[in-house]
Amino acid sequence: MTYNKREKVIIYLHGFLSSPQSVKAQQTKAFVDEYYPDLIFYIPQLDNHPKPAAKMLDELVAQHPNAKLGFIGSSMGGYFSSYLLERYGGKAVLINPAVQPYNLLTDYLGEHVNPYTEQKFSLRESHTHDLKTFDTPTLAQPQNYWVLLQTEDETLDYRLAEQKYLGAKVTIEQGGDHSFQGYERFLTDIFQFLLQD
Repeated sequence: MTYNKREKVIIYLHGFLSSPQSVKAQQTKAFVDEYYPDLIFYIPQLDNHPKPAAKMLDELVAQHPNAKLGFIGSSMGGYFSSYLLERYGGKAVLINPAVQPYNLLTDYLGEHVNPYTEQKFSLRESHTHDLKTFDTPTLAQPQNYWVLLQTEDETLDYRLAEQKYLGAKVTIEQGGDHSFQGYERFLTDIFQFLLQD
């Protein structure tokens, strides 16, 4: 048996109006600290606007050109995880992912304050157009995705993700909410999925 020395990198992507301080992000970090202390693991603070967020993620991935990549994305982070996987390869676990956030955000145009960072920003119609440029209408290898959905997501219709990620591993739980209640129950299986060769 040959030992695979290929670098492994996992990136956690938080959702819109969220941050690395969110509950799921911190649960993930605590899990990595305990069980995978040598893993290269990032939880970047994503820009509130799509183009700079994607640019920063592209630059982060570029720092590890030969790495085996894994992405964990919640909501809008799931949307960007799909963009990254389709562009660079790897595997991704998506938690109640946004499928067409450029349509959803038309209801959020205007002024906002990120509740974690207290950063004020404006969301314009041009940003929804920018967001659409990172869409992934087709998936090259759906088997490299695992999608976790809860049916009582109050923000997103879980059926859109169920339809988009046909051919992927999909787990649908009745009830729950947009935050995905009980996320920590899946952490062991999430990292096994992402890290297995």
